[in-house]
Amino acid sequence: MSQANKLTAAVTAAVFVVAGQTASADMLTSIGPGEGEVSIVAWPGYIERGESDPNYDWVTGFEQATGCKVTVKTAGSSDEMVSLMNAGGFDLVTASGDASLRLIAGQTVQEINTALITDWSKVDPNLQSAVWHTVDGKHYGVPWQWGANVLMYNADVFENAPQSWSVVFEEQTLPDGKSNKGRVQAYYGPIYVADAALYLKTNRPDLGIQDPYALTQPQFDAAVDLLRQQRLIVNKYWGDAAAQVDDFTSEGVVASTSWPYQVNALRAAGKIKVGSTVPKEGATGWADTTMLHAQAPHPNCAYMWLNHSLSNNAQAGTAAWFGSVPAVPAACADPILTEQGCKTNGIQNFKRIHFWKTPVRDCGGGRECVPYRDWVAAYQAVQSGS
Repeated sequence: MSQANKLTAAVTAAVFVVAGQTASADMLTSIGPGEGEVSIVAWPGYIERGESDPNYDWVTGFEQATGCKVTVKTAGSSDEMVSLMNAGGFDLVTASGDASLRLIAGQTVQEINTALITDWSKVDPNLQSAVWHTVDGKHYGVPWQWGANVLMYNADVFENAPQSWSVVFEEQTLPDGKSNKGRVQAYYGPIYVADAALYLKTNRPDLGIQDPYALTQPQFDAAVDLLRQQRLIVNKYWGDAAAQVDDFTSEGVVASTSWPYQVNALRAAGKIKVGSTVPKEGATGWADTTMLHAQAPHPNCAYMWLNHSLSNNAQAGTAAWFGSVPAVPAACADPILTEQGCKTNGIQNFKRIHFWKTPVRDCGGGRECVPYRDWVAAYQAVQSGS
């Protein structure tokens, strides 16, 4: 059994398959006339039609060319995406690696016929058969964008970029002479346990952490202890990108894990100076895949969007707007993004990023690791102070 299949099987056994699994429709062998609509669950900033900035629009042209009206439901976490897709009614989802295998194991999404994806060969080879969307050689999605969960910081407080994630995990005096207590944030999703584990991988080598998503009980307990310590200094746990922008602007937050989207939004607003960095410990991150619901109500329009998603217009526009790296490297040459833009967004950091994936009990090599359901319970307890 392939490692990807082992992971999928483990996810299934762990708890992610629910009663009444969705029966998958037959995989399309050709793209027929559009149904007039395509509905997408997406991260904020992933589907733009020029309403925020007329220079960033990769929806209007698609709608005009296909007759498929695009509707979008934004989600703030992978857990929310899984919940929305399980409820049904959507065609596509831009799923990160900590959601994709859950969706595959639950039979919520269907295999993609890559023969119908015109530009499939242009996808970065690192992503074409990535384990978070490929099981036994079957592809359950089309790669979309990737990037790091960066350390965003107030550049008036930090003249130089922080070198370590310690600024958000441990109480300390910052360069402006003030404590970081009440001035830092943490991500609210349980997958953030991996960020704590990644920090400990470098700073507590005695724990022997190799993979921040495959933690033995002692390793997991150490990460949770660090998160309990962090709770004493965090301003809040953020889950809304727009709210985090406001917190940095007017609530005194000066450092946090973040997405490039918020960095770009704050820079565009120009009210405060911010920077972003990948510290010495590396970073967690996301490699997102557009996946098709097993019972997509508009499969032909959905396949039309999957093809459009690999166009330079969509790939470069999204990367420039969100601050991500396109799944199609050739999009870096597009004028709206440029090769320099791809470097700014971290294309050189691929090997420094530990991409989100679903933690499972059977983590290989005969080891037993802490499954995701325990991550959820433990992180909820941390946030509630219990």
